Amino acid sequence: MKIKYKYGLLLVDITLKFNGKIKVIENMVLDTGAARTLISQDVVEDIDLRVDFHDRIVTYFGVGGKEHAFRKQIDQIQIGDFVVNMVEIDFNDFGYEDINGLLGLDLLLKAEFTIDLMHLEMNRNG
Repeated sequence: MKIKYKYGLLLVDITLKFNGKIKVIENMVLDTGAARTLISQDVVEDIDLRVDFHDRIVTYFGVGGKEHAFRKQIDQIQIGDFVVNMVEIDFNDFGYEDINGLLGLDLLLKAEFTIDLMHLEMNRNG
């Protein structure tokens, strides 16, 4: 899978499925420093993915301080040829134009990706 290099960041696209609706989410930062995948809630509103009373509110601590997100189970995430079903993903008001979230270690390790920076590619070992 090709990696884009833009804004000094490594970016990939993922596909999310929720309640039968499919959404391609572009410009996810490939972030090996993020423990969990985090997606901008603004980018998924058009498929009716919003916080509700069943969702868990989680808190992140990082360089930028403290942030809150809601954790929701979604039907499916696809990254290249890797597909994971019934997975919990975090969503918040990400607040960056043209960046729609962070692809974190929770999914990168599960997919067993190898990141080739020389060729800007991400491939699966499994």
